[in-house]
Amino acid sequence: MSYISGARLVPNEKVRIALTKIDGIGPKKAIQVCSRLGISGNIKMNELTKYQIDKMEQMIGQDHVVHWEFKRGERADIERLISISCYRGIRHKDGLPLRGQRTHTNARTCRKPIRK
Repeated sequence: MSYISGARLVPNEKVRIALTKIDGIGPKKAIQVCSRLGISGNIKMNELTKYQIDKMEQMIGQDHVVHWEFKRGERADIERLISISCYRGIRHKDGLPLRGQRTHTNARTCRKPIRK
């Protein structure tokens, strides 16, 4: 079992699918990483050598915003929306859906009162 950028990668998955478990890396970036390293995206994670995994981790750390940096950026964006009191910021603050969904009959889990 290998860990890259704090994400546990399942050994029996294909490389391009396993890389998408890292926050900030989607299918397109996973394929780009594989092609830049010269690795086929269809081989399994447990077939990679330690050297290939180290190179992959190094490349992801240099070129991509991942894991806690990605989460911190998301949180900063939400805080900015809340601070300027735009519609999306108000909906975030109130814990309601923000993309125009109806709340009369749906969004029950979103509308639950926050217990402190």
